[in-house]
Amino acid sequence: MAAKCILLGCVLVLLWVSVAWAEVLVQPDFDAKKFSGRWYVVSMVSDCKVFLGKKGHLLMSSRVVKATAGGNLSVHMEFPRADGCNQADAEYLRVGSQGHFRVPALGYLDVRVVDTDYSSFAVVYIYKELEGALSTMVQLYSRTQEASPQAVKAFKDFYPTVGLPDDMVVMLPKSDTCSSGDKEAP
Repeated sequence: MAAKCILLGCVLVLLWVSVAWAEVLVQPDFDAKKFSGRWYVVSMVSDCKVFLGKKGHLLMSSRVVKATAGGNLSVHMEFPRADGCNQADAEYLRVGSQGHFRVPALGYLDVRVVDTDYSSFAVVYIYKELEGALSTMVQLYSRTQEASPQAVKAFKDFYPTVGLPDDMVVMLPKSDTCSSGDKEAP
């Protein structure tokens, strides 16, 4: 009986995950070329235990995005840390529609550009696996280190729809640790 309950629980979790993924829409007519360029991650919200443990110490990071063949994105990331600037490169592999990706190297099972005006902001949904645990994250991207009121509103309107509460949000402080000028994507 216990094994049936565990199996039923796993099936229900998988069903919930697939329904949750299906409800997160992608920016209509997403254009990877318009999305290319420098973005700052100015705010984040997540139910990831690692994130929640470190959110008070995180700083604003940046992404340089470049559209590649087949609707994929090449992304160069810079993360300011106490010990300097950590950098990483990742390929965002298109899944289905434009603006929908997975990033195996980062454990990102589902990435969706939910809303963007291309010139000032983007709201990015991420469903990921880290240290064996599944979690949801939403990031607010801005072309500048100051997010517009329209950007903040889009972010705040979206993250509750995926079950994330206000107490899991962090507005990220600026840092010049990773000031690499106008470095372009690799």
